[in-house]
Amino acid sequence: MNGPLSPNSWQYRGLNAVNPGLDHLSNGLIDLVKAGHNVVAGSADLQYSNGLNRFAAAYPDRYIAFGISEQNMVSTAAGIATCGVVPFVATFASFLGLLACEQIRMDVAYGAQPVRLIGHHTGISLGFYGTSHHATEDIATMRSIADLAVVSPADGLQLEAIIRASAGFDRPIYFRIGRGRDPVVYAERPSFAFGKAHEHMAGEELTIIACGMAVHGALEAARAMNATGRSVGVIDMASIKPIDREAILTAGARTKKMMTVEEHNVLGGLGAAVAEVLTEEGLGVKLKRHGIQDEYALIAPPTHLYAHYKLDAAGIQNVAEGFLAA
Repeated sequence: MNGPLSPNSWQYRGLNAVNPGLDHLSNGLIDLVKAGHNVVAGSADLQYSNGLNRFAAAYPDRYIAFGISEQNMVSTAAGIATCGVVPFVATFASFLGLLACEQIRMDVAYGAQPVRLIGHHTGISLGFYGTSHHATEDIATMRSIADLAVVSPADGLQLEAIIRASAGFDRPIYFRIGRGRDPVVYAERPSFAFGKAHEHMAGEELTIIACGMAVHGALEAARAMNATGRSVGVIDMASIKPIDREAILTAGARTKKMMTVEEHNVLGGLGAAVAEVLTEEGLGVKLKRHGIQDEYALIAPPTHLYAHYKLDAAGIQNVAEGFLAA
């Protein structure tokens, strides 16, 4: 697909073709090229949905249009990586983290190739497209693959920060990003290091550990609760694997209860990763995992789904207050 999109086209109407929030992926990659890093990018016919059309326009010789062939895209990226080039390949998270799981495991991770896998429109952000386009199992799937890092930025500026940090990371990475309409969490590009969390505030009654789009809602909920005299902390666990064990244990020793929030099945995701750390270290803090329960998400616009599953600020606050009262 070349040239501008018609306002009547399905790409324009349904998949955020002109959403400025999608600029951050291209911004990060353009920064890497300008810094002298040998990177290329590719997409499975979704360059307008993920914003890579901007990178393609800036560096057409560094962009590959794979068409609707997600599994071939991943395998080709693994081959490209053997030549000393670092490929960033992007498509819907449901097609990347689930459909192309075998290629990620065998061609990328097993071969230790530094491929950057960009799964966008994660969780239930493509709500009205249905179960085939929901990605509520990808954290569990991707973090179970050996030698594959998993990151989930809270907003576009943090995505740019992680892309920059990836320049010194020699392992493959699965990026779990939103749809470009995610609320701003960081006013400026934050610092980022793999295996390190970002603590926004400390709390003695409850610490909320969130990732991705849930970070903004967790912060809003915590601020509202703290305004009433509560003591609630928030940690942005953008690096899910490797996870920041020290941040979890420090918060767990300080707080009475902990709660994870994620746009993902509560089984196998961020909540499970935090529970593993707490259990292995024998820390007896009570933990609540909040997200999608063990079910397939309903079909509706994303905003309705976030409210239904209590993943917006009001819902997170409601769940947190109920947990504290229990």
